[in-house]
Amino acid sequence: MNQRKNTESPSHYDHLETKSVIELITAINKEDQSIAKIVKESLPQIEKLISAAAPKMKADGRLFYIGAGTSGRLGVLDASEIPPTYGVSQNIVIAIIAGGDHAIRNAVEYAEDDIHQAWEALTAHHITNKDFLVGIAASGETPYVLGGIRDAKAKGIATGCIVCNRASTIAAEVDYPVELVTGPEFVTGSTRMKAGTAQKMALNMISTSLMIQMGKVKGNKMIEMQLSNNKLWNRAVIMLTQELGIDNEEALTLIKKHRSIKKAIKAYQSKNAITS
Repeated sequence: MNQRKNTESPSHYDHLETKSVIELITAINKEDQSIAKIVKESLPQIEKLISAAAPKMKADGRLFYIGAGTSGRLGVLDASEIPPTYGVSQNIVIAIIAGGDHAIRNAVEYAEDDIHQAWEALTAHHITNKDFLVGIAASGETPYVLGGIRDAKAKGIATGCIVCNRASTIAAEVDYPVELVTGPEFVTGSTRMKAGTAQKMALNMISTSLMIQMGKVKGNKMIEMQLSNNKLWNRAVIMLTQELGIDNEEALTLIKKHRSIKKAIKAYQSKNAITS
């Protein structure tokens, strides 16, 4: 077996069409149980990537993701959830997918084979060496991602990757590789399954840790989340009552006035510091 393509290796299961639903989901669940352990083994690599990206983001740099297919969509998912969760601009974490936004919901033929498209898209966002680029590719060989990484490195931009094969070309090219060796998929080659789950777990760790280090969390609470629906307004009120020891009515008044949990906390504490 070629180690560089273990995600393409034959499934440990066969004759899937003859199995019952409970047999299918039991087997899928069994395979999924290995993912957390695999990610745990790569924590030292994930730590190095985060530690390299954090100083750049604290200095107003940006985090870029590039990927194709499932890997690209996972990058888009992670990046799209950062602004509402942590109250940052959409230009802080930017995800670019092969084939453009159309590819989020549709397969774009041969987009992943274009070695120039990623850098063209990155250039449109005016990427510089103040930023950090992460290539996401289950195979570790995707031309779209590899081309973007090589062009970025040529411009002095720090690079990392999340791949699911050992000893891949992309991992060898980047400064901070993360290798999540997930093995054969339940359905042979369907990397939206185990590989995709592992990549999502790594992305959660990367973006969450970076936002915490940037001061977007206090204690364990999202103090800069966007208040975009009733559920989040209620959550904000609860946060303030717990943090400041005030009742719901006072907390709601503060939130309405400042439109921000963080600002409400600062205003309340400043007022009480003056009057005490």
